[in-house]
Amino acid sequence: MLLTKCFKADKSGNVIYNKTARNFNAVMAGAAKTTICEVEEIVNIGELEPDNIHTPNIFIQRLIVGKKYEKRIEQLTVREK
Repeated sequence: MLLTKCFKADKSGNVIYNKTARNFNAVMAGAAKTTICEVEEIVNIGELEPDNIHTPNIFIQRLIVGKKYEKRIEQLTVREK
């Protein structure tokens, strides 16, 4: 069983990963018997570009929408003059 974190998915289960998650998760989803993806956002079918889909829905058994995704941004701190 594979538990993975994904960026976006459509309602049929096609998945897009973000940044370095593309390296390993797409290959392992094809190798695992069961794949469960935690996604930040589920969109309607057809909203994802077909060329951008990293894992097709035949390899995904469950989608779970995660809660409270914060976009943490580093703040520049400098010394006052």
